[in-house]
Amino acid sequence: MSGSQLSRALAIAEKDIRIYYLKGPVLIYGILFPMFLFLAFFLGRGMSVDFLISGLISMTLFFTATAVSPVILPWEGSMRTLERLISAPVSIPAILLGDALASFIFGIIISTVPIAFGLVVGVRVFSPVVLVAAILLSAFCASYLGMLFSTPPTNVPSNIMMITNLVKFPLVFISGVFIPIEQMPPWGRTISLFSPLTYMTDLMRYSIQGNSYHPILLDFAAIAIFTVIFMALAMFIHIRNMPKRL
Repeated sequence: MSGSQLSRALAIAEKDIRIYYLKGPVLIYGILFPMFLFLAFFLGRGMSVDFLISGLISMTLFFTATAVSPVILPWEGSMRTLERLISAPVSIPAILLGDALASFIFGIIISTVPIAFGLVVGVRVFSPVVLVAAILLSAFCASYLGMLFSTPPTNVPSNIMMITNLVKFPLVFISGVFIPIEQMPPWGRTISLFSPLTYMTDLMRYSIQGNSYHPILLDFAAIAIFTVIFMALAMFIHIRNMPKRL
């Protein structure tokens, strides 16, 4: 991507941040719902604070980074601003990158909330370097997963959110957020390998508790592979479906 297209992608990301961060679906499905889901599942279970905070970080990051990018293009299409954007000298990959960067930044910002809460209640970070690297890579991966969710050529945001939630919620329950992977049955551990959230959660557990189910290099490699797959699929399908939105 050329420098001019990259600068336009950054301008799109700035626009998305100003317009979409405070939208109702973003706040409800990105922040409030995962928080209440987390509290409802963990209250009264007597788990360690370290385990709780590491799971909360991964789930918050995953939900927030996939809350913005799925609905931007449907909103743009419904408001007829997508036509003006497409007619501008900006490529579709640059548009997608700008939308993904907005989700990336949103995920990073909100993920600091459970981290700050953990520090207040006495949680100690075992590896700050792994934590920062995991948050950055995981946010980018989740943002492009969100772009993949928005590939159906519909301009009704609620339709996209329905698809998004049908995928995200099962991933939460098979990825070791609520139940450690080592405590899952064999079929559960096998299914968990196909979820990017599994590796995100594993890295958060290592960065906070100092132990992980998978080797951390495998976790980073898996998230990187998922990111490339999500990015390639999102680019290919959006380029094919973009005319259907206009």
